[in-house]
Amino acid sequence: MIEQAYLEAADVTNPPVASLRARIGAAIDSSPAPGTGTVLDRVSFWLQLPTDTTVAGMLDKLCEARGKRVGTALSSAAAGGLYDPADLSAAVDITDKWAGIGERLHADRAVTVKGPTGHVGGPRSLFIQANGAGFHVIVLLATGNDGGPGGRPFFLAFDPDVSAVTEARQTWTTRRTIGDTVKKVSALSEADAIAHIKLMLLGNDPNRFGPLLRKYYVDTAAAFPAISRAGSGQ
Repeated sequence: MIEQAYLEAADVTNPPVASLRARIGAAIDSSPAPGTGTVLDRVSFWLQLPTDTTVAGMLDKLCEARGKRVGTALSSAAAGGLYDPADLSAAVDITDKWAGIGERLHADRAVTVKGPTGHVGGPRSLFIQANGAGFHVIVLLATGNDGGPGGRPFFLAFDPDVSAVTEARQTWTTRRTIGDTVKKVSALSEADAIAHIKLMLLGNDPNRFGPLLRKYYVDTAAAFPAISRAGSGQ
């Protein structure tokens, strides 16, 4: 699994944190278009949801479709929109592929990254299988360095999987959402739903993000493991 961590106030990202937070907040406000669909549609547009707050199961396995739609919402159309890179499990030109990803990120384009769930997912993801099968999709939003220029490099990624890490599970569980997900989310107002999505992605600290945005310390000189199709994983 790619090493992951949360953004610290001293870290520097490209695009900058303030710009990313503004872009993410605006996208959440406008996607899907206000007044269209159900509240559950709005929340599941952004988040891969558990069936309930015990997180014993998930409502869907649609990580690829979700990655494409949130990546599109988080990309500048004028700059070229969402970028879907070449196969990152192929070692040929792998360093150049990652350099190209960085260039797109710096131009306000999101980048979808697909890999084995056990490689790109979070450590507590319910989609991780003992046999290593299945895949997951995360959405890269920025490059960065720990503690500022010259620090350890990372990619900042949005992982919509609420089950992925302990902090995401805890943040999801509030007085309004505890219990059955479909029932509780459907009872939220649109404003409350938007606020909860923002809590998961943006958090409350203007210098950081919520639990679904994490630093990924990618080895840009090594190919991803190949995706195994054994079993019935995502």
